Amino acid sequence: MTETTEIVDLPASVSTTSGVKGLVDAKITEVPRSFRYPASTLSNNRPSDISGLNLTVPIIDLGGINNNTSARNDVVSKIKDAAENWGFFQLINHGVPLTILEDIKQGVRRFHEEDSEVKKNYFPTDSNKKFIYSNSFEDPYKSTPLNWRDSFTCFLAPDPPNPEEIPVACRDAVMDYSKHVIELGTLLFQLLSEALGLDSDVLKRMDCLKGLFMLCHYYPPCPQPDLTLGINKHTDNSFLTLLLQDQIGGLQVLHKDYWVDVTPLHGAIVVNMGDFMQLITNDKFLSVEHRVRTNIDGPRISVACFFSSSLFPNATVYGPIKELLSDESPAKYRGITIPEYTAGYLASGFDGKSHLSKYMI
Repeated sequence: MTETTEIVDLPASVSTTSGVKGLVDAKITEVPRSFRYPASTLSNNRPSDISGLNLTVPIIDLGGINNNTSARNDVVSKIKDAAENWGFFQLINHGVPLTILEDIKQGVRRFHEEDSEVKKNYFPTDSNKKFIYSNSFEDPYKSTPLNWRDSFTCFLAPDPPNPEEIPVACRDAVMDYSKHVIELGTLLFQLLSEALGLDSDVLKRMDCLKGLFMLCHYYPPCPQPDLTLGINKHTDNSFLTLLLQDQIGGLQVLHKDYWVDVTPLHGAIVVNMGDFMQLITNDKFLSVEHRVRTNIDGPRISVACFFSSSLFPNATVYGPIKELLSDESPAKYRGITIPEYTAGYLASGFDGKSHLSKYMI
């Protein structure tokens, strides 16, 4: 547990258990110093003329994928291009009903807007908890400076929680949405396998679908959005991440050294490669840095589902897929287990540095 930031500038009326939402409820007008980032970190780092740079995250339509082989091959080609060049894409016509998407966003908001006395029952006091509430003050892996968000995590696979372990405010929504995520994730891992030129079940056989957890963020409106971040830049500790965001915006991805907005698209799900995908594909698919800007509007809601077994026991050692290696393209990474990698990743506290680079040969 790393205590990296001393909270010395909170209003007396605000308890750390109430999270960033507690700050906003107290009607603060200035961002506390412990949340303030250097101007160089907050910069968008982009030229005034971006017309020739193609700074638009790819949008991929799954609508006709089952029509014929040609349609599937076209989707696979687009996914391959996006995974190799962006590490991100937005998915439309993915089969998850709009009602399910709205229900999970509303469920996340309902929980985060519960009384703080209710939410603190879900603080990580027990390592066996499947549902954990955290905020920037109480997070054992807090970053420096602090991030402008409150969160909850729900561990869904390989050992699903009992429904009673999930708060009533979001219980049905979490369980329903997770079923669709697993179904969509299964399809995406097939398409990614094919994009690598491998049999469609290769990634599934490697147990890339074995672990799943959901991380749901609540970004309260920020009185000075140019001074802080919702989340500092980082890559994901996963094979694959499926992100649902609302219409407020704030997610940015680093592409060609520029911060590019992942513009909200109604009904879309954002997909990005995680560190383990980059490792097992030997850098063919990229796990790229991304971050979340704060906004004067809000709250912003996001629901991120990570295909990773995280810190849970998993003895499998992952290294580059042998079929992707050759004399001209030798392995770039040593093998590692997911729990070992995750422990170091979390301990780094979103310090803006690549954890994956530590495992390069």
